[in-house]
Amino acid sequence: IGAIFGGATLTELRQALLQAEDEVSGGASFRVSPFADAIDAAGLLQRAGFALPVADVDRVKVRYGHPIELLRDLRRMGETSVLLDRSRKPMSRRVLARAMELYVERFAEADGRVPATFEIVAVTGWAPHESQQKPLRPGSAKMRLADALGVQEQSAGEKPV
Repeated sequence: IGAIFGGATLTELRQALLQAEDEVSGGASFRVSPFADAIDAAGLLQRAGFALPVADVDRVKVRYGHPIELLRDLRRMGETSVLLDRSRKPMSRRVLARAMELYVERFAEADGRVPATFEIVAVTGWAPHESQQKPLRPGSAKMRLADALGVQEQSAGEKPV
């Protein structure tokens, strides 16, 4: 049905901007759009009336020589200042400079380039129909999943040895 940016998109930039603005200004406002995660995206399809919603996530790391190149790309894509409920006060040069320093300090790779994460959530759903599979009643299984897979069952709190 479609694809959207997911929750981990631009996480490096978000972290650097929040920390820089807090350090320089004593407080921070959101400068990067919030993005829906896969569960929310599938839930939206279900609320819209689609059956059997599925969300698949791919993460792409784009590498830049400097984080300012990422900001230029975002501006060219029209992806800046999109939040309606954002601070109308422009970001100061000091905040931007500190954010770029933090980005490089925290995220630069061995070759000096910096990554920008883009999480892509692809969603699929179907029009409801009586022929679609229906979930079974809880507890109606005739075999344990661990037995079917030939593995030893572990509780969620146990760690494999």
